[in-house]
Amino acid sequence: FSKAAKARQRPHRERAQPAARTKLGLLEKKKDYRLRAHDYHKKQNALRALQKKALDKNPDEFYFKMIRAEVKDGVHVIKQQKDEITPEQVKLMRTQDIKYVEMKRVAEAKKIERLKAELHLLDAAGSGPRRHLFFVDTEREVQEFDIAAHLDTVPELVDRVYNRPTIATLQRETVKGPTDPVHLKKLAQQRKNQYDLLRQRIEREKAMFVISQKIQTRKDLLDKTHKVKVKKETTTGPAIYKFKFQRKR
Repeated sequence: FSKAAKARQRPHRERAQPAARTKLGLLEKKKDYRLRAHDYHKKQNALRALQKKALDKNPDEFYFKMIRAEVKDGVHVIKQQKDEITPEQVKLMRTQDIKYVEMKRVAEAKKIERLKAELHLLDAAGSGPRRHLFFVDTEREVQEFDIAAHLDTVPELVDRVYNRPTIATLQRETVKGPTDPVHLKKLAQQRKNQYDLLRQRIEREKAMFVISQKIQTRKDLLDKTHKVKVKKETTTGPAIYKFKFQRKR
């Protein structure tokens, strides 16, 4: 070609993708034949590997997925086998569950009794002040009433609800127990934590009792006797059923 012909030659442009074929993907270019060839050979190699694996396979080989798998709507799924359990076996499992929950509940009850023995004070911090009532006959006695004199102690120990010695005891012995406000505050916080732990254990023991009742109810429902539900199951108690009376020998 002469220079004039090359000048008149238009540059090559790839043709545009037709709108009707947009859903089929991008229009391949001339240089995409390498990608197509690579993909084709890759698939051929995979097929040859599968054929070799099928030829080398033992025809007598068996594994459980052969009977536990199936294809549904083109998707390979595993069949879920149903548990074959007799009613007697279910009752036995329910009994074992009840025994386990009851064992944990008894252990929790023992821990509760141990905590109650350690916490000899009955009032937790923040549960409200305790009141000690004194009875008098006249209004004048109310106005002149002296708590320290009535309790036979010093005014500094009136606010104590425990370990409040009398004046005679103070003359013989010193005040027992901590008197520093910082130490008393620390002891009060420890006592509050112990009461919180006791409350949590009591709630846990009640929850285990409810669980054991619900398991027992489900176990009783396995019987084929006629029954009528009287009350629905709640978070604090099991459902209540009325069973038909049967006379047993």
